[in-house]
Amino acid sequence: MNKTIIAVVAVVVIILIGIGAYFFTKTAPAPVTSGETASSTVPVPEATQGTAQSDGKTSVIGTSAGGNAITAYHYGTGDAELLFVGGIHGGYEWNTALVAYQLMDYLDAHPDAVPKNEKVTVIPVLNPDGLEKVVGTTGRFSASDVPSSQAATVPGRFNANTVDLNRNFDCDWQAEGTWQSTKVSGGTSAFSEPESQAVKSYVEAQKPMAVVVWYSSAGGVFSSNCHGGVLPETATLTKLFADASGYPAHASFDFYAITGDMVNWLAKLKVPAISVLLTNHTDTEWDKNWKGISAVLNHYAE
Repeated sequence: MNKTIIAVVAVVVIILIGIGAYFFTKTAPAPVTSGETASSTVPVPEATQGTAQSDGKTSVIGTSAGGNAITAYHYGTGDAELLFVGGIHGGYEWNTALVAYQLMDYLDAHPDAVPKNEKVTVIPVLNPDGLEKVVGTTGRFSASDVPSSQAATVPGRFNANTVDLNRNFDCDWQAEGTWQSTKVSGGTSAFSEPESQAVKSYVEAQKPMAVVVWYSSAGGVFSSNCHGGVLPETATLTKLFADASGYPAHASFDFYAITGDMVNWLAKLKVPAISVLLTNHTDTEWDKNWKGISAVLNHYAE
């Protein structure tokens, strides 16, 4: 065989080897590197039970009796925390959730409204089960989403266990509470409900400087008290919000006997807290409420 033929054969062999290597690498499986598995899904660790899950602006502080998330929204990074709560009576007082959402909208648009030393936390819907019964959602909604019949809102006052959450806190708790002239369930014990447990855990962990809770519908600002007298700072808070908003101020809620009330439990913990009752069950009276909120923010600003 002459040198020319040998050279041609050698070139052909080299080309065939190259083609074979190319197709082998295209079809061979990719290697599994350290820390990976052949599965396409990677398991995500479950959250620790009882621990708030946060993305830096929102925290899921608990889950309702019906399995709905209870979410807190945070604005500002200061150490002085002010807590605002709406929707404790769910769909029956849906406007209390809506005014809380309006506060969130305002703070989203005006982050400088929160003084540097403060953090504002808003829990717009403490009773998502009750809100869902009336509005059809546990999240953000508008007034147009709510049925026009006020009678339809009454079942939405209670959580999925048919408990009135504002009768489930540890101040004069009773298994059977009163709402106007109606007997309602206060639960099997104080804090028997996951919603009230969530608030309890949050308050005890975060120790807010002051708490404002919205209700309806008497049109006023009411101080909290659990047999220890009205705290001086609570009296100051009541007057501040009332004077700024134009709502009348009241030293206590005395229309009828209340057991297991949330703000009265806060008074037992020595946390300044007020109830702000909107005038009816439909209007948020945002201008009045923002003036009251602004007065509170300014009061705690350094």
